[in-house]
Amino acid sequence: MNNKVILVVLDGLNYQVAHDCMGYLNALIEQQRATLYKISSELPSLSRPIYECLLTGTPPAISGIVNNDITRRSNQQSIFSLASGQGLTTAAAAYHWMSELYNRTPYNAVRDRFTDDRDLNIQHGCFYHLDHYPDETLFLDAEHLRLSHQPDFLLIHPMNIDNAGHLFGLDSIQYRNSARQADIILSHYIDTWVAEGYQVLVTSDHGMNNDKSHGGTLGCEREVPLFVVGDQFSHQATQIKQTQLCGTICQLLQLDHQKTVNQELIV
Repeated sequence: MNNKVILVVLDGLNYQVAHDCMGYLNALIEQQRATLYKISSELPSLSRPIYECLLTGTPPAISGIVNNDITRRSNQQSIFSLASGQGLTTAAAAYHWMSELYNRTPYNAVRDRFTDDRDLNIQHGCFYHLDHYPDETLFLDAEHLRLSHQPDFLLIHPMNIDNAGHLFGLDSIQYRNSARQADIILSHYIDTWVAEGYQVLVTSDHGMNNDKSHGGTLGCEREVPLFVVGDQFSHQATQIKQTQLCGTICQLLQLDHQKTVNQELIV
């Protein structure tokens, strides 16, 4: 059974833009190799609160991570802590807030940017702290981690789509083209990942609005995509909550856990 997982979180990607602009991922859907679901993000639709939600299954109002300025470690069981605690290998190429949530806080770039420590929740990491850090470079970081450490769970978290949204807004050439560029980058990797036994989920934390921000209840801020690729997915129609992704990934990894799972999403 293929029970390794890659979770790609394309920060700030609105559902409709993903549907309209990501030709490669939609080509996989046409070939019945992938399925796209619409998910509503938890509130507030901000990055750090939703990172915690995606990786622990806990809504922000319960986790206590309710804004981007809260810099403390998570006090919830995460995919990283469950996987590393049960003997699996974890890795992440991600924004430095992930390191703060699950490894060490505050982030120290000299100490934490390159992480290689089996005693940490994220055992192998390439972390960045500049929002314009190139997505292409970030994916290269991720592939280096994958080839070097063969992680059971790998998080890939680029920031350029969100950065374009904050600079130019939802309805902008720059924002849409950032989504198209991420789609092109993914086209270089997904076939290899699947061939090497990974189940792949591509989603986002939140969307974007025309005020060049997010955090509220507008559909454009809350509606995000979930593309799934792999033989352990049912590819059937189902309603998915953002709080169910953590448990569903734990199930794919065959972990002992008490997270909420969407059983209709997986076989």
